[in-house]
Amino acid sequence: MAIHQLTFHPSAKTLSIPDGALLTEALRLAGLEIPLPCGGQGRCGRCAVVVESGTVRRRSMIRLTAADVEANYALACQSVIEADAVIFVPEQEKIERRLVTDKTALKVAVPFAYDAGRDQTVRTFPMTLPPPSLVDATDDMERLECALASCGVHDLDMPLPMLRELGACLRKSPWQATAVIETDNWRQPEGPPRLIDLVPGVSPFNAYGVAIDIGTTTVTVILVDLASGEVINSAAEYNGQIARGEDVISRIIYAGKNDGLGELGSLARGTINEVIHRLCQGSHIQSRSIYKATIVGNTTMMHLFLGLPPASIRLAPYVPTINNPLPLRASEVGLDIHPMAAVDCLPGVASYVGADITAGVLSSELAEAQGLTLFIDVGTNGEIVLGTQDWLVTCACSAGPAFEGAGVVCGMRATRGAIEEVWVNTRTFEPTYRVIDEAKPKGLCGSGLISLLAELFITGAVDKSGRFKMDLGTPRIREGEHGGEYVVAWAGETTTGNDIVLTTVDIDNLMRAKAAIYGGFTVLAKSVGTDLADVERVLIGGSFGKYLNVEKAVQIGLLPDMPWDRFHFLGNTAVFGAYQALLSRSARAKIKAIAKKMTYVELSADNSFYEAFTSALFLPHTDLAKFPTVAALWDKNRSAVPIGGH
Repeated sequence: MAIHQLTFHPSAKTLSIPDGALLTEALRLAGLEIPLPCGGQGRCGRCAVVVESGTVRRRSMIRLTAADVEANYALACQSVIEADAVIFVPEQEKIERRLVTDKTALKVAVPFAYDAGRDQTVRTFPMTLPPPSLVDATDDMERLECALASCGVHDLDMPLPMLRELGACLRKSPWQATAVIETDNWRQPEGPPRLIDLVPGVSPFNAYGVAIDIGTTTVTVILVDLASGEVINSAAEYNGQIARGEDVISRIIYAGKNDGLGELGSLARGTINEVIHRLCQGSHIQSRSIYKATIVGNTTMMHLFLGLPPASIRLAPYVPTINNPLPLRASEVGLDIHPMAAVDCLPGVASYVGADITAGVLSSELAEAQGLTLFIDVGTNGEIVLGTQDWLVTCACSAGPAFEGAGVVCGMRATRGAIEEVWVNTRTFEPTYRVIDEAKPKGLCGSGLISLLAELFITGAVDKSGRFKMDLGTPRIREGEHGGEYVVAWAGETTTGNDIVLTTVDIDNLMRAKAAIYGGFTVLAKSVGTDLADVERVLIGGSFGKYLNVEKAVQIGLLPDMPWDRFHFLGNTAVFGAYQALLSRSARAKIKAIAKKMTYVELSADNSFYEAFTSALFLPHTDLAKFPTVAALWDKNRSAVPIGGH
């Protein structure tokens, strides 16, 4: 096999690569990071590099313009190495950390009357053991079992690693020790109890736990004192898997390539451990004193974390390897806490309704609701639950990553420089916008995209089908390479030196995303013989939800048109559900019962979904009677006389 020499600028790294390898593989071997938001499918165009000399074979140029090709740009994920080459790697977008330690976590109240002795499955037992003698040659293990029996702990399960440390521990602080015991778990509610740790001495010490939400975009961790139930601190960080795919489908595809599965699992664990270390350092505790973890996430995230091949999740009939993972130890999954710590991955329902939703239903109290309630988690996967305390139905719709800025020409994550809200003048069509951190604009994040699309529709700049009106006499609306487009910020205003625009293609992506979610609402309501108008409360979970402007979301048809006081933003319901399960075996049992109670509706097998989806592919909907407040505002603005101008 032929070997080719590749040199990368500006790093000046040179290495030998076999003929036929992808340029992304060469970049990885060179230790150079490049984003693959689409999972290496060539759909996003964000891995573009410049071939300064030599050649590569471009398998796809779908995201490159003629000018890009003439300037020797190539997509790294679609470029095959067949000759020596010098490659320039442009500076990549950095995720600037906005997700810092959340000081408000210190004010989180324990969600119920918590009693560790009654509710907690991981407890500490201080003991004084009778020392051995020539007349009492009882072995160390039996001596420990007798001491624990006096505390009400019987039939102890002693892991081999703990048995190896037993003798030294008991003799280090002469025959006084504190045992950390997992008394039971959901799989074995009657035990036997398992020894997690044995600490010399009987001085009081704190045992901690962590509740972890592995989100597609963000990993959130809450650090908890298991004795009091108090939240010590919390923190979040962008999921390191983002670099290999911004949505679950992209990551599933990436997991099937070479060692993609191992890499994605390692990235998830690395992010979790980084957040845990940050929390421990800020709280002045040792990670080894964390003895329990509860974990939630969508089904794909759970599979990748556990190293389970996720391919079947995206292939009919959409069946995952497991919905309810067995109890684990931290050493088995690579969590940097006590190696014998109990790890409980909470139960999901189906391939696209995971533990983040069952935990969210618990913490939102939907399972106790007397009136008809709608729970939604707006993200790349748009999970929805409809029901009351008596019944629950659920579905998931593939909204895609458009609401998180992906798949949009000038889209970006909600970091510094992202335009997060836009207002458009009804007469001049001139925009006013707000930028995260008040920086110069760099792109549009999800909330900014929703806000802008709503404003363009309400002011009459785009019609119900999402097409720009090209005769309004404003330079903001022009013909671009992708069809009509609206200029939000001129090149001189931006950090990139390029215009920030919203294109017709972008609008199509946004409309498909919102139509999928609204179609999901409609099908769920129809499946139980009710109407969205009958919904008494709409509960919105997820990190994106807290930035969602209800008025704008209704105006584009993402949310149903109903009084605003019916909408309730709950924040990260998934991690708070995991927090409750961390504290209480009863809460953990409720999540298991919720998962069993939920009836899953597979939208791809429901013929009515296509009709509901198609009907929602307009602003806000084909049937304006479903959106009376939007129709009234639209009619009012249509009567205004626009004036063109610069």
